[in-house]
Amino acid sequence: MTSDPTPGPTPDLPPDAVPPTETVRPDWAGIDRLPTLDLLRLMNAEDRTVPAAVAGELPRIAAVVDAVAARMARGGRLVYAGAGTAGRLGVLDAAECPPTFGTDPALVVGLIAGGRTAVTAAVEGAEDRTDLAEADVAALGLTPADTLVGVSASGRTPYPLAAIHAARTAGALTVGLACNRGSALVAAAELGIEVEVGPEVLAGSTRLKAGTAQKLVLNLLSTAVMVRLGRTYGNLMVDLRATNAKLRERARRIVAEATGAERDAVGRALGATDGRTKDAILVLLADVDAPTAAQLLKASDGRLRDALERARHQGQLPA
Repeated sequence: MTSDPTPGPTPDLPPDAVPPTETVRPDWAGIDRLPTLDLLRLMNAEDRTVPAAVAGELPRIAAVVDAVAARMARGGRLVYAGAGTAGRLGVLDAAECPPTFGTDPALVVGLIAGGRTAVTAAVEGAEDRTDLAEADVAALGLTPADTLVGVSASGRTPYPLAAIHAARTAGALTVGLACNRGSALVAAAELGIEVEVGPEVLAGSTRLKAGTAQKLVLNLLSTAVMVRLGRTYGNLMVDLRATNAKLRERARRIVAEATGAERDAVGRALGATDGRTKDAILVLLADVDAPTAAQLLKASDGRLRDALERARHQGQLPA
């Protein structure tokens, strides 16, 4: 496992300083006069700088992934806390984990200032309510096995800052994700990720480059953690929940890709395992029945590669 990096830097911006994500670029003052195509080209050119900024933080992101995965392997949870766009992105990432990776909805949690209402409507005053953050974190009953990631473009939003402090008090691992250097958020957390995106084309509208950067980092974080936890097989989503027609067809394709089996055999295996993709793959590759596949996976902590190796050692697969 990659060792935890040192805590983030002490904030180097004075309290009344305007963070880079909020600054105004004078050379963009005339964007309202630009032809539409030129306006879009400008925005698109700025958007292209975001992946490079994220790339610069990959070593810190990797350290966070390893630290989170180690805790989740012990039964811990991953919690995001943010306000506005940052909060919505955390809620979105958390909501997508169950259908993609078959996780319990309580395993990855998104906290947003203002609660559920703030997911679809602005509740601007909520981001200043540190008491709400403390109450939201307390309701989760965090433990040292859990991780809380505070997300804020400026790195100084009160809600995620208070959530970080409350989580540290509870003994959970804390991570700060900000889009400015020297942020208070990262200084307050044990681990830090600072993706410096600079000014927005529309000054202060951090749903733009900062929001894109946060989405990219959360994609990296949750996906890599789930890969480390054995929630995938190669690049296949073998733990997906096939809850609609599109996902059921995707499950059939995944099983066929993993096993090379014909469609009828795939259908029978999925039928025998109540649609559980990972179990169906094991049924076909190890030539076992559904209960045996379930037992092999349980004994392997749900890791399909380990279950296949276990079946091989038991003589159910050729060497």
